[in-house]
Amino acid sequence: MSAKLIKEGVYAVGVTDWNERCFHGHTYVTKRGVTYNSYLILDEKITLIDTVRAGFEKELIENIKSVVDPAKIDVIIINHIEPDHSGAFPEILKACPNAKIYGTEKAKQGLLKYYGVCGDWSSVKSGQKLCIGKRTLDFIDVPMIHWPDSMFTYSAYDKILFSNDGFGQHYATNKIFDDEVNFGALMDEAQKYYANILWPFNMLVASKLASIDKLNLNIEFIAPSHGLVWRKHISEIMQKYLYWSSHSCKNRIAVVYETMWSSTEKMARKIVEGISSEGVEAVLFDVTKNDRTDIASYMLDAKGWVFGSSTHDGGMLSVIAGFLHFLKGSKAKGCKSFAFGSYGWSGEAVKDIEDTISNVTSFEPSLKILWNPTCEELDKCFKVGKTFALKIKSELN
Repeated sequence: MSAKLIKEGVYAVGVTDWNERCFHGHTYVTKRGVTYNSYLILDEKITLIDTVRAGFEKELIENIKSVVDPAKIDVIIINHIEPDHSGAFPEILKACPNAKIYGTEKAKQGLLKYYGVCGDWSSVKSGQKLCIGKRTLDFIDVPMIHWPDSMFTYSAYDKILFSNDGFGQHYATNKIFDDEVNFGALMDEAQKYYANILWPFNMLVASKLASIDKLNLNIEFIAPSHGLVWRKHISEIMQKYLYWSSHSCKNRIAVVYETMWSSTEKMARKIVEGISSEGVEAVLFDVTKNDRTDIASYMLDAKGWVFGSSTHDGGMLSVIAGFLHFLKGSKAKGCKSFAFGSYGWSGEAVKDIEDTISNVTSFEPSLKILWNPTCEELDKCFKVGKTFALKIKSELN
C-alpha cells in the first residue's frame, strides 16, 4: 500500500497485511487479511497519526517518504498503544527526531513499558486541542474502546474522525474508501470486528457514542486504524454501533455444539429443525469446524443461544469449553439459552455449560439423552427446539 490521498493534505500511509489470518494471539481468524492504518497530515506542523505493527516499519517509512521527508514530521499522535498500532513507534522516533508526541497518560506509561521510550511526550485528554496550522486537532478520550489508553482525534478542518479501533474492520484491500468495496462484505467484517473486539465494552461504547453526539462533530470521514475509511456509509456504521451496543437482538437463534460420537450432533440437528418449524432463523455451528470469530459475529444480535456438548471426564468437551469462556467475557444481556447433550454414565456437560456462562444469559430447562438418541428422543429434541423458538418470538413481539 503506497500513500493514498483521503482529502487535500491528508494521506493514508499505513500498510496492508494481505496474508494475516490469525489475529489477537490466534483468537481472531482474519479471512480477508488486515490493514494497519496510519495517517499523515500536511500543515504548518506535519502530523502523523498512529503507526503500524512491528515488521512493517520500512514500508510505513517508505509510504511517508513518497509524500514528505519523515525528518520533517513535527507531531506524532498515538491514539492507542496496542502493538498492531505502536510496533513501529521506536523506528518512527528515529526517523522523526524532532517530533513531539501526543497521547493519553496511560499511553505514555504503556509505551515506556513496551519499548522503553516515549519521545518528547505531552499527555492530553478530552477537551484539549492542538493547533498544527490551519487545522486544530481535538482529542477525545475513549478508555476501554478497547484499551485504557485509547483516544480519538478529530480534525474539524477536514471533518475527519481518526477513530483507531473504533469502527474498524479486518479487510485487506488496495482500495481506501467504504464505497469502493462490496458493502455487504464490509458490514459483515464490521460486525465480526465488533463482536470479537468491542462486545465486552457495550456499555462504554453506548456511553461514548452519546457523549460524542453531544459534541456535534461534523463528520464526513471516519478513518479507523483497521480497514476502510468510511465516507459514504457513516450513518449506517454509526447506527450499527448504536444497535450493537444497546444489546439489540434479532429473531434468530445460534445453535453451537461439540460432539464426540455424533449423538449430540443428531440432537442439535433436530433442535434446529424444531426452531425452523416456527419460522425462526437458526444456524448450526460445530465449534470444531467453524471459526470462533464467525460464531461470535452471528451471536452478537441473536436473541436465542443453544449450546450442546457430549460429556467427557465429568464435563463438557474442550473446544466448546474454550468458546464459552470467551463468550463469558462478552457481558451480553437479554439472551435466552438452553443446554443439551448426550452422555454415557454421568452427564455433567449440560450443567457445566450453564455454570460457565450464567453471567451473560438465562437458561431454560436443559435436555440430556443417554447414549445414542432414539426416534422418540429425537422427536423430543424437535419439540424442545420448537418450544424455545416460540418463547423467542413472543419476547421479540
